[in-house]
Amino acid sequence: MWTKSVAAAPDKPAYVEITFELGIPKALNGEVLDGVTLIKNLNVLAGEQGVGRIDHIENRLVGIKSREVYESPAAVVLVQAHQALETMTLSKDQVRFKARVSQEYADLIYNGLWFTAHHQNLASYIQSTQKHVSGTIRLRLHKGSSVVVGRKATESLYQLRLASYGKEDAFDHHASVGFIHIWGLPVKTQARQQLLGKPEETLRLASPQGG
Repeated sequence: MWTKSVAAAPDKPAYVEITFELGIPKALNGEVLDGVTLIKNLNVLAGEQGVGRIDHIENRLVGIKSREVYESPAAVVLVQAHQALETMTLSKDQVRFKARVSQEYADLIYNGLWFTAHHQNLASYIQSTQKHVSGTIRLRLHKGSSVVVGRKATESLYQLRLASYGKEDAFDHHASVGFIHIWGLPVKTQARQQLLGKPEETLRLASPQGG
């Protein structure tokens, strides 16, 4: 009802830009919209390109596996855009831990436990991660696929000058030598002592009495 088949989708791709403020989608293609209207419009745009038709095996709470087919074009694009923005504005540890919390959050909602203290705790953490998740993500929608092709955020942690992989890099590559030595020390020590069969002699510390 909402998504065209890949075969029936247009040959020409469509591009959309979604703007977020504090993690909440606020504008579609530069037009500020309320949440419901934004989702309805994005449903049409993405569904027309065959995006958002999901066919999978689901694990239900009671232990039954069931085949489910969903149509969620707007949700698929919004989640993808939001995650792309988070990769720019959250630290590595925040991104990794939030993924774990998000899975717990999803399971909690699926299992009908919205009105619980546990949900309130998770929601507080999620909300705290969104303080700097503001910006615009551009996506290409074509033949059932949605691909991020542009990212913009004023508080982005990505700095080209730190990771250009060229001579203009502002990052001091000489600092890597000491870091690599320290980072690899426990691995090198364990390999020498336990894996290579060439352990160094253990030093004996004499007691004050010489024992």
